[in-house]
Amino acid sequence: MAIIKAIALEKAYHTEAEQVYALRDVNFEINPGDFSIINGPSGSGKTTLLNILSGIDRPSKGELYLDDLPIGQFSDSARTEIRRDKIGLIFQSFELLPVLTAAENIEYPLLLQNIRPSERRERVAAVLEQVELTQYAKRFPAQLSGGQKQRVAIARALVTKPAVVLSDEPTANLDSETGIRIVKLMLELNQKHGVAFVIVTHDLSLNQYAKRIFQIKDGVITAKEGNRC
Repeated sequence: MAIIKAIALEKAYHTEAEQVYALRDVNFEINPGDFSIINGPSGSGKTTLLNILSGIDRPSKGELYLDDLPIGQFSDSARTEIRRDKIGLIFQSFELLPVLTAAENIEYPLLLQNIRPSERRERVAAVLEQVELTQYAKRFPAQLSGGQKQRVAIARALVTKPAVVLSDEPTANLDSETGIRIVKLMLELNQKHGVAFVIVTHDLSLNQYAKRIFQIKDGVITAKEGNRC
């Protein structure tokens, strides 16, 4: 069963003069264990698509299923609850809370899920080890490098044990060498733990790591096989 299934998704914005389409007839699936990349230039609809996949926004038409739940037309509060429990998010600008340590930033989603303290500590320790940041647990974001901040963001996305991790331009604010290390880390976590990843990026050099590659242009998406078995 597909983790994400998009059927004839459309997203349109209305102006006084016309109707502008950000997405048109989008159909695709993300399966368990996928490591998928969505490529597209600026203005192609990448961010709109990611916002719909994550439940931040809803489609104008079509349907979106997450773990067989038709979330596309759910209420805002219902989509927020599903996003909290089933989706991990990684952002271009890290989105770490500056007043919290690395460990506290990672723990924060678990507080929203009302996970008991002992389990929170265990999960945080486990993901810190997975991203090789155990020794930086008590540092604040201002004391971390860009690559370390993104590792904290990856750990935060994984700590809730999501069905899928969605990542928006995760290497855009990093130098090329650090960016490659971050994507390789995501791939390693995908292979070890079977968590599906969907990475939205304009950086075509990352395609070599993908199992599946989707191209989006003018709101229309196509798929082709990636380079990895």
